[in-house]
Amino acid sequence: MSATLLIAGHGYLGQELRRQASAAGWRVSALSKSGDQHSLPCDLTNREAVRTLASTLEPPTAIVLAASSDRGGPDAYRAIFLDGTRNLLSTFPDSHLLFVSSTSVYHQTDGSLVTEESLTAPVRETSRILLDAERLILASTGTVARLAGLYGPTRSVILKRFLQDQALIEEDGRRFLNQIHLADAAAALLHLASRSESSRSQIYNLADSSPLHQGDCYLALAQLFERALPPTGPRPENSKRAWTHKRVSNEKLRATGWEPTHPSFVDAAQEVARSL
Repeated sequence: MSATLLIAGHGYLGQELRRQASAAGWRVSALSKSGDQHSLPCDLTNREAVRTLASTLEPPTAIVLAASSDRGGPDAYRAIFLDGTRNLLSTFPDSHLLFVSSTSVYHQTDGSLVTEESLTAPVRETSRILLDAERLILASTGTVARLAGLYGPTRSVILKRFLQDQALIEEDGRRFLNQIHLADAAAALLHLASRSESSRSQIYNLADSSPLHQGDCYLALAQLFERALPPTGPRPENSKRAWTHKRVSNEKLRATGWEPTHPSFVDAAQEVARSL
């Protein structure tokens, strides 16, 4: 019997994960709040709605919680990531739950290399809520995947701003950008789901192999697209994401046998630009 995968959150990442898992022979079910052609309607924050899944789905081998906060604040984060995690754990206690967290939990501003063992003391309350959800997952022998900035077909904030002449090099451009291509992020999650015995109760950083200084990134894009370098200016204030300066290491994940097919954002930029 083939392994079964439940994807809780059928957005940009969830849809790519469904595509890859189905191609790899997994039997896949997906959930989204309103439902669509390839997903069942389910509000993860509603305990009874999640519990009804037990009567319609067999307990999945693995569950990937890849839901979005819909750009909400702390209340939305608590409902989706804390309540949603509890509801899935209570409904499918024997399934391997993988939680898509964020590298925003790393607060470092000194350009240091951060690993899964690095201190996490984020400024933003939303990132602290992610850490609370991570603790629930790890206590239940699940897996935490801390996702770097996601980009891919039709999506790249950095590239869109650059091509629309809205980019800004902050201060001296020293801040590191940590990203991962959509296809590589989905492949990493599927890889970890396939390695349930060794990945349980573990944290992994999902990032590419080339953290880039912001200034170096825009310089490379300027050369690649033969456009002017963006102007410099002060770092943004009151940003939804806290200002950080760190290099996220993917060595622990690569040591398990995963390798990114897009090790650098710059190498994929032209391909992504054609889809924007």
